[in-house]
Order: sequence, then C-alpha cells, then structure tokens
Amino acid sequence: MYDRKNALVDADDRVVPFYEAQGIQLLSVLTDRGTEYCGRPEYHEYELYLGIENIDHSKTKARHPQTNGICERFHKTILNEFYQIAFRKKIYNTLEELQNDVDLWIKSYNEERPHSGRYCDGKTPMETFLGTKHLAEDKMHGYNLAVNS
Repeated sequence: MYDRKNALVDADDRVVPFYEAQGIQLLSVLTDRGTEYCGRPEYHEYELYLGIENIDHSKTKARHPQTNGICERFHKTILNEFYQIAFRKKIYNTLEELQNDVDLWIKSYNEERPHSGRYCDGKTPMETFLGTKHLAEDKMHGYNLAVNS
C-alpha cells in the first residue's frame, strides 16, 4: 500500500528483490498504460529506472483488459476475498496496519492456497513459479549469451 501512485517504489522494494533472491534477472515487465508506468524516459523515473536496469517494458493494449487477464483476475480476487471482508471486520488506523494484513493475505494466496487456473493446475503460485524457474534460468542464460557475444 502506498500513499501515492508511484510504480518505482514497488519495483524497488518488492519486485526486483524477489527476483534477485531467486537468482532470476528481471528482463521484461508488462504494465498497463497508467501514468505511474508510462512516460518519456528522460523525465519519467520508472521508465528511466527500467532503462538503467536494462529491463524491457511492454504495455497492454489500451482499453483492452484481456491483455493482462491474470492480473485483472487477481484484482477481482483480492477485492472479493480480502478488501470487502477486511473492511467489515476491522477499522484500519494506518496504512501500515492495512499493509500487514494485505501481506499476510498475499502470502497465503501465493504459498498456501492451491489455484485451479491454466498454469497452476492445483498448485500454489509459488509452487508453479519454483517448478518453472528453470525456464526463466534457461531464457536468462540465452539472453546473457546473446548480450556477451
């Protein structure tokens, strides 16, 4: 949870460290076309960050949420299973309190709850990630060979 719309904070605090801890180089990101993600690289801190880190940036098709269907489905799930319930059970006095509960829910969502979607097929998202991590490592290896040749 952030008190402003700034994609760089999340990328730097959570996304990049997660992939680094897994030994995976982040090569590409897909975002919507929100102002927090898009702009001229020389003036926009997120675009500048991606350029410095040599991360490709793809954007979803405008007014076409199906382009990022997995993310859209996650938004619906977190709304239905967390936010609509949490705000009935508890009054949050700070963003930190809310962030702690969101973090616990996301940990459960990713590591404890099996998913029936196309890619997970009854496994948790973390099990799916770890089971396919070799694909990212192979892609990363091919990318590094191409860059170094």
